[in-house]
Amino acid sequence: MHVFTIAADQDAATLWHEIGQAGDALTAGEPDAIANMANLAALLWEYLADINWVGFYRLVGGELVLGPFQGKAACIRIAMGAGVCGAAAATRETQRVEDVHAFPGHIACDAASASELVVPVVVDGRLIGVLDIDSPSPARFGVADAAGAEAFVARIGARIAG
Repeated sequence: MHVFTIAADQDAATLWHEIGQAGDALTAGEPDAIANMANLAALLWEYLADINWVGFYRLVGGELVLGPFQGKAACIRIAMGAGVCGAAAATRETQRVEDVHAFPGHIACDAASASELVVPVVVDGRLIGVLDIDSPSPARFGVADAAGAEAFVARIGARIAG
């Protein structure tokens, strides 16, 4: 069992740095990508405030397929370019959406979600999938969250590449 002392009430940059250190410790020496994704999703669920879904979609056969997550049951398959996750995967650019209902083609897996942060996971130039984080609050994710999540994904990407 791993125990981390991460204060949720600190600034986003510090919080993401500490989550990155914890994620590094959780996945060190473990070669199984699914096990690592499961632990990382649980870590993010525990320490990120005001979220209602967090997890991974893996690129399988040209589409995004649901991976380990925390939250309500979710969409299983997402086409490249569809919704926020598909846009992040297709462009390989982080999508920070303040109002998901205004996002063209948004896929509502959980009607309670109001904002979303999706970071593509790219390892050695290859798209592995995306990290998806939803919140019931509009504009929950700031620039510091996007930068922190990108650094987190860069740090653990190889450990979830499979």
